[in-house]
Amino acid sequence: MSTSTLSLIPIPAKVTSRAGAFRLTASTQIEASDALRAHAEVLRDQLRPATGFPLPILAKANGPRIALALDQALARLGDEGYRLTAGADAVAIAAARPAGLLHGTQTLRQLLPPAILRRAVAGKVAWSVAGVEIEDTPRFSWRGSHLDVGRHFMPKTTVLKHIDLLALHKLSVFHWHLTEDQGWRIEIKRYPKLTEVGAWRKDSMVAPRTREPSQRKFSGSPHGGFYTQDDVREVVRYAADRGITVVPEIEMPGHALAAIAAYPELGNTQAKHEVQTYWGISEHVFGVGDNVLTFVENVLEEVLALFPSKFIHIGGDECPKREWKESPAAQARMKELGLKDEEQLQSWFVTRIDGWLAKRGRRLIGWDEILEGGLAPGATLMSWRGERGGIAAAKAGHDVVMAPEKPTYFDHDQSEDQITPIRGMNTLADVYAYEPVPKELSAAEAKHVLGAQGQLWTEYMPDPQRMEYMAWPRLCALAEVLWSPPATRDAADFARRLDAHRERLRILDVNFYRARR
Repeated sequence: MSTSTLSLIPIPAKVTSRAGAFRLTASTQIEASDALRAHAEVLRDQLRPATGFPLPILAKANGPRIALALDQALARLGDEGYRLTAGADAVAIAAARPAGLLHGTQTLRQLLPPAILRRAVAGKVAWSVAGVEIEDTPRFSWRGSHLDVGRHFMPKTTVLKHIDLLALHKLSVFHWHLTEDQGWRIEIKRYPKLTEVGAWRKDSMVAPRTREPSQRKFSGSPHGGFYTQDDVREVVRYAADRGITVVPEIEMPGHALAAIAAYPELGNTQAKHEVQTYWGISEHVFGVGDNVLTFVENVLEEVLALFPSKFIHIGGDECPKREWKESPAAQARMKELGLKDEEQLQSWFVTRIDGWLAKRGRRLIGWDEILEGGLAPGATLMSWRGERGGIAAAKAGHDVVMAPEKPTYFDHDQSEDQITPIRGMNTLADVYAYEPVPKELSAAEAKHVLGAQGQLWTEYMPDPQRMEYMAWPRLCALAEVLWSPPATRDAADFARRLDAHRERLRILDVNFYRARR
């Protein structure tokens, strides 16, 4: 059977044609054990609006059915693998673990006509699934989408829609960039000023991009917003129900001006600052006193209570050292610890948080600047300044997530007919051609590459529509890179499948980029 005929994205590892076809009708039932009822309910709620069919959930179906089952014989496919078999009487989705079942149900949605994604009963549609057997498992466990809500706040409804799209494409990690110089976006009950003050700024810089203060232009409008802890719980549960882990990012010791504006004692000078209105790196960073460490740990206590993720992202990037060099307190701390420079001081800060998280059963992950001064023992590296940091970390035995600017920064242009304020271009073809495992790594070292992710930095994405325009369809390409075996991937075949897949995106009201022809 032709995969281009099926139009599945990402392409499965193995597809075999079978006789017959399954018809989804008003008499179709969903078969699932009590342990799998929640997964069956998600599937029912996804199929019911467009079909109008009742789709009752039964422990033992007695007619045409979609059957969900756990089968330990499929453990060879890993925690996220699944087998889907479609024939005249049934669609059977089996997996060793529930995550695999969720991915199998997303494949079923794509096997049905695109109208299955509609939210009201579609017209005369033959809800048919061609006879097929699919065995599928992802190449990487970390298949991520990063979203910066610090520069521009995105409403909770936008975040939930984005999670739905990630699930459809079998992406597994939502990296939620929650704090920045330009905004603090998560409620911390112990420190209410973080959102009372830090979540709001007086203005926002607009194009053109410039580092020259006299040339900066602004929108003339205040901007802000934050997620309550109840909002966060809702997002985390919604994602978990769709097989997605939410990894929070709380930036430190740099990119912290919004927090310092709320609590000036967290800085190095005690000076009062406003939440930053322009893009770029702030010189104002966290101090290194005990009060800052206490603050960070108290914030993380509340974060850990909200996010069950194994990984907690602490940023660690773009931390200017000028204030530390000029701060008597920071210099005294360096002397006390016997540190030779401010790079080692940052490493000490990160290592302190790494140990604190480890005691609570979590793992620290940070951008590749956390290599400077020495990498904390348990740290995982997210390599963004190319792949050199990731290669060095993997060779040293640390886990790595690849996130290089080329080609995973989706704030860059998509083609020559699109001009954004961010320099550089990452085309759809560039993304599809990306290989996350550098050739410099041995087979043993390559096992430390957990996967990769696409970055959505929102300096020039002021609203959800622009964010979607920059994300899609490049995230479709990255999803296939991270899920599918290299041997199954073909750029021309992907282009054909994407032509059909765009109809799904249109039905889901995704403001995806449309290349000029």
